[in-house]
Amino acid sequence: MIAYVTVGADDIIRAKQFYSAFLPALGYELTQGAEGLSYALPVATGAQPVFPDFYVKPTFDGRPATAGNGAMVAFEASTQAQVRALHAAALGAGGTDEGQPGFRAAYGPRFYVSYLRDPQGNKLAIFSSNPDEPERDSESTAAHAALS
Repeated sequence: MIAYVTVGADDIIRAKQFYSAFLPALGYELTQGAEGLSYALPVATGAQPVFPDFYVKPTFDGRPATAGNGAMVAFEASTQAQVRALHAAALGAGGTDEGQPGFRAAYGPRFYVSYLRDPQGNKLAIFSSNPDEPERDSESTAAHAALS
């Protein structure tokens, strides 16, 4: 099980604007301190933590943060509409587009995904695989997209 993921950021204020544009909609709560940003899913009293946590921190060695080539963090949304809304919110908060929301031929028929980069250049995906929604190859996919 992955317990947490950390990405580096040189500008914590800008990173907070970006990540706070969509992570709260996925249930993450923010704690901010001198060490950076910590996004975690809430834990009921007496319950075990729900992983993974997501941290945005200055680099430990003080050198500039860099995006990992080939590294990506994916966040699961509940619906295709939420993928579209969160992608737009992240772009509006300083992210850059790496792939508009939609189905990809290389993935399963229910994997609806968008890709973007945070202001530091870290690559992210927001996806939904909701079995109650249209899949890539169904006739209703085009109708669903037209209504959204």
